[in-house]
Amino acid sequence: MGMLDSKVVLVTGGGRGIGRDFSLAMARAGAKVVVNDLGSSTDGQDIEGRPAQEVVKEISDLGGEAIANFGSVSNYDDAKQMVKDAIDNFGQLDCVVNNAGILRDRMFHKMSIEEWHSVIDVHLHGTFYISRAAAEHFRERETGSYVHMTSTSGLIGNFGQANYAAAKLGIVALSKSIALDLGRYNVRSNCIAPFAWTRMIGTIPITDEAQKERVERLKEMTPDKIAPMAVYLLSDEAKEVTGQIFAVRNNEIFLMGQNRPLRSIHRGEGWSPETIAEHAIPAFKSDLYPLDRSQDIWPWDPV
Repeated sequence: MGMLDSKVVLVTGGGRGIGRDFSLAMARAGAKVVVNDLGSSTDGQDIEGRPAQEVVKEISDLGGEAIANFGSVSNYDDAKQMVKDAIDNFGQLDCVVNNAGILRDRMFHKMSIEEWHSVIDVHLHGTFYISRAAAEHFRERETGSYVHMTSTSGLIGNFGQANYAAAKLGIVALSKSIALDLGRYNVRSNCIAPFAWTRMIGTIPITDEAQKERVERLKEMTPDKIAPMAVYLLSDEAKEVTGQIFAVRNNEIFLMGQNRPLRSIHRGEGWSPETIAEHAIPAFKSDLYPLDRSQDIWPWDPV
């Protein structure tokens, strides 16, 4: 018995990288899989083969069941078709993995409007479209689970990724809203921030020796390390886990924090800009967040 026996899972961007490992792991866990992949390049501009069909063959060779879908997550009609394909072929849809993504990295002051929109469309709008397309089916059956890919670029910060970071942090808020709104229907929603070497990460420009060393460390973190957490979160074993954010870094799993008040300060007569400068901010100063990036929070090598 696999943890996902009798379940049907839709994996977006399921033909390459982390998505491919997700698709194969879901099949090994007993799920029937809808492997969605547009086949686009890492920047979303070109179509490069039919990786979804290749993964379907791999699953078939393992003795599993899967179908390919070549739609775009940034198109709502395509999103609805993905859900329909699952129901038409397998009778139901139980789980969604929102994994599809592209990168258009650029320093903020040089980022074009098109670079902003294209990344937001795929990551944030795409996650909403797929999740919304599945929501009615989940609500009617009073069961379902989502796993969404977020990133420490949004949770913590990174250079040159304003579009990606904004989308990925937006996905966290979307996941929490889904968990709150659909919890009454036994629908769960969680996020994973993955650390893994993929072709998308391989597009990040190397500008100095420190960046080169970091990239070499990233190569040690293979995508298959992320899949067990996704399988678990989609399974019935995780029935009490919802609205959470996890990070997976090689053999390490982190439960990530969420925004909560850190400190408060009170002034009975109220505040003026001057008293804020004189009193409030000096009191808060030791707790202000520095401009950290992921490598500042995780300075040790993957273990």
